[in-house]
Amino acid sequence: MNASIASRAPAHIRSLSPYQPGKPVSELARETGIPETEIVKLASNENPLGMSPKARAAAVAALEEGARYPDGNAFALRGALARKYGVDMSQLVIGNGSNDVLEIATQAFLSPDASAVFAQYSFAVYPLATIARGARCIQVPARNYGHDLDAMLSAIDPTTRIVFIANPNNPTGTFLSGNEIEAFLARVPQDVLVVLDEAYTEFLSADLRYDAIGWVTRFPNLLVSRTLCKAYGLAGLRLGYGVAHPEVADLMNRVRQPFNASCVAQAAAVAALEDQDFVEKAAENNRRGMAQLTAAFAELGLEWIPSFGNFVTVRVGDGARVDKSLLAQGVIVRPIGGYGMPEWLRVSIGLPEENARFIAALRRALD
Repeated sequence: MNASIASRAPAHIRSLSPYQPGKPVSELARETGIPETEIVKLASNENPLGMSPKARAAAVAALEEGARYPDGNAFALRGALARKYGVDMSQLVIGNGSNDVLEIATQAFLSPDASAVFAQYSFAVYPLATIARGARCIQVPARNYGHDLDAMLSAIDPTTRIVFIANPNNPTGTFLSGNEIEAFLARVPQDVLVVLDEAYTEFLSADLRYDAIGWVTRFPNLLVSRTLCKAYGLAGLRLGYGVAHPEVADLMNRVRQPFNASCVAQAAAVAALEDQDFVEKAAENNRRGMAQLTAAFAELGLEWIPSFGNFVTVRVGDGARVDKSLLAQGVIVRPIGGYGMPEWLRVSIGLPEENARFIAALRRALD
């Protein structure tokens, strides 16, 4: 009997399980009959304030050119980023979300004889992207649900080409100080690329900020990955970017898909980068919402992991059961059993009324 075409795919591809995104509002509405307007989604770390009005206006205007291919080199966007961060345009890689930037890095630097190091309980895309290149995963046990940098350094072997660090970390929200990361960079072999994934950096308070992009000059093996999908509110348009040494960025741009950022996303991103007031409003809503949720967890006697992102991970016992109850009440959060944390749920920070709706539903789910 002839083998199926699927059996001819590489074994490492057949071993992959697809990334599971948060449940869409429309899907829950179909399943339960609850009107979409009555469903609260706190599952995907989106910006509850929506999109910056300036970005929205730019996106609408860009639709006039929707029949034409976008600028494949993203000249205007790279120029805006270069001005904002004081880097050369040759140091920039534009992605279809920062997830794309991570994928491009593995495409450029991993091969079947290579390995990547990452922490337990870190972003699911790290192992997925690594395995997709046929490379080996080296997962380092977490320390207090976050990164153990000393152990990660020790885990690097002669095959290692990439080390992933998420800061703040997703899904646990843990944080490493700038001093800790800088000291780690000074000790990592210079032929190992350190991918510093800063998707949630805009939610950090001023006293915790550090200049990772400024380190790129000193550490040519550093790639800083960021996104405009979280604090900037462009999740539906998908826009991320990486900042690296020009030689690293050049290699990544060689394998980057042409036209991977649409004209609408590029135009919205340029406008969003200029609307710092909107980002500050998002950060303030996040601070208030985090206090609202954690106060409720304390009242309910629940354990949570102190978070520095726009979400918080809380231990509820049987995560699958509680999640099912929340869904029946029209509240979507993120179960993280797939991360090896079946007793926990990750909850995005919403608007005050959305947070209140979740808290009330959680009380009923726990009864």
